[in-house]
This record gives sequence, C-alpha cells and structure tokens, in this order.
Amino acid sequence: MQTFEDLKVFQAALMLRVEVHHMTQTFPRHELFGIVSQIRRAAGSVTRHIAEGQGRLTFGEWRQLLSQGRGSLFEVEAELLAARELGYINEATLRAMQRRVREVGGMLMGLIRYVRRREEQARSRNRSRNSQPATPN
Repeated sequence: MQTFEDLKVFQAALMLRVEVHHMTQTFPRHELFGIVSQIRRAAGSVTRHIAEGQGRLTFGEWRQLLSQGRGSLFEVEAELLAARELGYINEATLRAMQRRVREVGGMLMGLIRYVRRREEQARSRNRSRNSQPATPN
C-alpha cells in the first residue's frame, strides 16, 4: 500500500503549496491576515485532504476528502485571480500558477475516478454477498 507521500498528486500539490508560500512572501504586510492567509490555507488544505483521505477506512470517505481537496484548488485559483486584480501578481505569474493548479486538478480527478471505481467494485461485491442465500451450519 502506498503512503500519501508516494502519491504523485500529493507531491504536485505540495509543490503548489510551496510555490504559493513563496509567491505570497512578496505581498504587502497588511495582507498577512487577509489574502495571504487565505490562499496559503487553501493550498495547504489540498495537501491535507489528500493525506487524510489516504488514511481513511472506506473508499467513500477517501473520495469525499479528495473532493474537498479539489474544492480547495478552486479556492486557490479564485484567490490568485483576486491577487492579480489587487496588483499583487502580474498576468504571467497568474498564468503559471493557474497551469500548476490545473495540473494538480487533473491528477486529483484521476485519483478521484480511481477511488470511485474501487468504491463501486466494493459495493458490487457487497451486494453479491448479501444476495447469496445463507448456508446452513
């Protein structure tokens, strides 16, 4: 069984988190508890949800946490757009960060599809077991 650290999507999300952290170091100090905190929290949430999902006991729980991580990616992108509008990043930085966000998003969707298939297989096995007549002792 792979650990969450072995997952390529976790590694990519971690790099996104590091890039967000470095990028926001140039933001104005008065934004430390505003947009800086928000975008860093959202980027960290992606990695945390991937890690937490890997530790869950059911495929349904895992899929739900991955989905929440995907939602956090959208939040990162929304904050990037706000940062551009506020003049904290330029268009080139926005585009580069959006490419990274979308790369992580594609990988995350691939993992979500995999987990969803495994979840369906487990449900199917459970249904077939439950439909079997009980054998006498």
